[in-house]
Amino acid sequence: MKSIIKTAFVLILALSFFNCDNDDNSAPNTNVCNYQGFSYLDGNSNDQTIIPESELNTQYFPNASNGPYGAPGIEIASFTGATTLFFTTNVILLNETGVGRMTIDGGTEQLVTVTCQRAGTAVGDEIRLDVVSGSIEVEFCVIIDEVL
Repeated sequence: MKSIIKTAFVLILALSFFNCDNDDNSAPNTNVCNYQGFSYLDGNSNDQTIIPESELNTQYFPNASNGPYGAPGIEIASFTGATTLFFTTNVILLNETGVGRMTIDGGTEQLVTVTCQRAGTAVGDEIRLDVVSGSIEVEFCVIIDEVL
């Protein structure tokens, strides 16, 4: 249990010190992923991957009856690596901004702001979601594994 808390604390601390908002006025907001996974842009404008795409499972729910929040949506989960993650959002349209929920290492569920930078609806489509919580910004650039 101590190692999980320590890992979560180090992750949050690292993101706080090295986070750089790559969607500000001095950086282009692109819809093309130059990395894949759960990542952040460090102070030197280098992508730092927290969880690689190969350890993430992305599910797209096209129908309101089975999606998160009772609407079409995305669920992204990782339970195989050092960091476990569960993320849901119904922000699925290009340039749409809304709410998502994220849990890391079994901690408290966090309400986050999500912006869809690249949308997809089929298995194999790449999607990009910018996720902001306070001053911390991370990104998902993932490939849809399942459509349910």
